Amino acid sequence: MNLLDKIPTMQRKEPEKLQKVEEFGPVWWVETSENISRHFQFDPDGQFSVKLLGDSRPVFKRVTESFLNTFYPSGYPYSVNEGYGRYTQFRALQHFTSAALYVLSTQSLLFAAGLRPTPAQATVVSWVLKDGMEHVGKLICSNLGARMDSEPKRWRIFADVLYDMGTGLEVLSPLCPHLFLQMAGLGNFAKGMATVAARATRLPLYSSFAKEGNLSDLVAKGEALSTLFNVFGMGAGIALASTVCSSMQGKVIAAPLLSVLHVFSVVEEMKAVPVNTLNPQRTALLVADFIKMGKISTPANLRYKEDLLFPGRLIEDAGNVIVGRALHKVTKPSSFQKWKEMFPEEKFVLSQGSKWTNMVLEQNASGEDALRGWLVAAYYASNIEQSFDGLSPNVLLESYERMESVFPRFLSELQSNGWHTDRFLDGTGCRFSSQ
Repeated sequence: MNLLDKIPTMQRKEPEKLQKVEEFGPVWWVETSENISRHFQFDPDGQFSVKLLGDSRPVFKRVTESFLNTFYPSGYPYSVNEGYGRYTQFRALQHFTSAALYVLSTQSLLFAAGLRPTPAQATVVSWVLKDGMEHVGKLICSNLGARMDSEPKRWRIFADVLYDMGTGLEVLSPLCPHLFLQMAGLGNFAKGMATVAARATRLPLYSSFAKEGNLSDLVAKGEALSTLFNVFGMGAGIALASTVCSSMQGKVIAAPLLSVLHVFSVVEEMKAVPVNTLNPQRTALLVADFIKMGKISTPANLRYKEDLLFPGRLIEDAGNVIVGRALHKVTKPSSFQKWKEMFPEEKFVLSQGSKWTNMVLEQNASGEDALRGWLVAAYYASNIEQSFDGLSPNVLLESYERMESVFPRFLSELQSNGWHTDRFLDGTGCRFSSQ
């Protein structure tokens, strides 16, 4: 028998091995949890269905849970880092006041231009002003992206202050109708810069709350919450514009109050964000806590110590370190050569100033390199008074040895507390490259 004769024989025998499967009805069960009963069922065709049988929860609790499911990430509060609840509360208030201010400023612009708020006229004003000067502001602010990575909280506050300044100019434009174009143009210029700063800092802030790889869920729910309260804020703005703010006197009173509430909201919102990347201020605070108390603060704890308005202040317990100045401004070529001979493998250079210690990082230096340099500077400052004579080699070597002895534990505790040590965000600070 040849091969061709065998093939049909095998095909004829296969059906004999199949067994008839007995057909069953649908498989179902009922689950009850937290006063909710659900009917689960698998149909014979493989389809799965869920039916709500009963819900004895109070109406308020049902509405609350429905709101949380719609506007908060799945698994909240366990799926996000600490502080997200407070962050969203003030974010909602921020968008509410911002939208109300927007309505008042738009109304003022239309009256200052001698227009009535019809849709066609509003479109013309928006095109001339918003698409003109606002885009100029966006282009200028786009060059500051590196600084926003280093200090996202500060720039987020700065964005809202700029927005309120622009809105304030628009609200006041009816008082100076002959300067309408200048005031409206400057207002939209400021708002354009604010738009770029706000969007550029959004992702670093959301990333600080992501706990289970759920960044997309955080962004989606956060934007949904912002949209909701923008709508509420526009409704409140329309109500104000139709009543107490129908006159210029009413706007002059209401607009500053809304602006103060707006800025207060964003400041409280930023205080709640536990940013876990290393920048000069957070590094200095971490080093100071470690040297002074021997412990490492978590991002959630350190957020309350950050200076959001003046992040460049010197911290004495951390060695009064200034990072990012140009190498040729902080050290001489001979001093640089001596440093590289003493520490050829290190990617940082220290130089003593009058009241501080300068640190310059190599181009490819990581967050761990910055931490090593900061510890050396802090130990050195605790052992010697500042002078103009440069660094003492003996004290410097002693400080370096102390750093080497504690650095493994220091780094391990940082990483276990959730800090990202693989990079150091120094904004637009200068770095050097050596061959």
